[in-house]
Amino acid sequence: MLGTIVNTCAIIVGSAFGAMWHRGIKDKYKNVLYDGLGLVSLAVGLNASIGNFSKSGYPVLFIVSIALGGVVGTAVDIDGWFARTVDRHSSPADDRNRLSQGLATAILLYCIGPLSMLGPVVSALNGDNTFLFTNATLDLISSIVFGSTYGVGMVLAAPVLFCWQGLFYAVTLWAGGVISEQLMAELLIVGGLLITGSGLSLLNIRKIKVLNFLPALLVPVVWFLLSSLL
Repeated sequence: MLGTIVNTCAIIVGSAFGAMWHRGIKDKYKNVLYDGLGLVSLAVGLNASIGNFSKSGYPVLFIVSIALGGVVGTAVDIDGWFARTVDRHSSPADDRNRLSQGLATAILLYCIGPLSMLGPVVSALNGDNTFLFTNATLDLISSIVFGSTYGVGMVLAAPVLFCWQGLFYAVTLWAGGVISEQLMAELLIVGGLLITGSGLSLLNIRKIKVLNFLPALLVPVVWFLLSSLL
């Protein structure tokens, strides 16, 4: 749980710091911070994928996962749903609703993504908190921006993230024996590619709708379940 605790604390610290920096953060500083985080995401994502290629028992499974997951995610329009939800909550109608709108936006951004969802799983299985520490850094920067805009009340998003990642962590510990090393390798290859896509988007190299590829993480799970039944 160390990674989740660090991630939670990052949101609390970032929100408090941002609230003190109430005049907001200049765009040039936001841009350089996000550029740096984009480079980090590329490094972490590529390392996760390339480092697990040799452990894969099905060399083409990640290709099928990305292709099939992307088609399903696009058909469901996960990215569009997410964008519409964020837009709905991030357009303040009046000052009374600003905090609730900010919280709704922040919770979605903190919780929905490969780092936040895959990180607790990797932590529970291998004790590796790299994904969660990277996510904590991303959330630290985001929470500073949110805190400077909506105030110190944005710390309320921290317990939501803790419960969300804690759920993934607890379920993985409970069902850890079901997740083999081979399955974990396949998930890391696919998850690493999604994180790499996030990095490309942060760097404005290419806008990739990474959320539409989230179903790709389910393909290896389904494949291994079917293989165990046959």
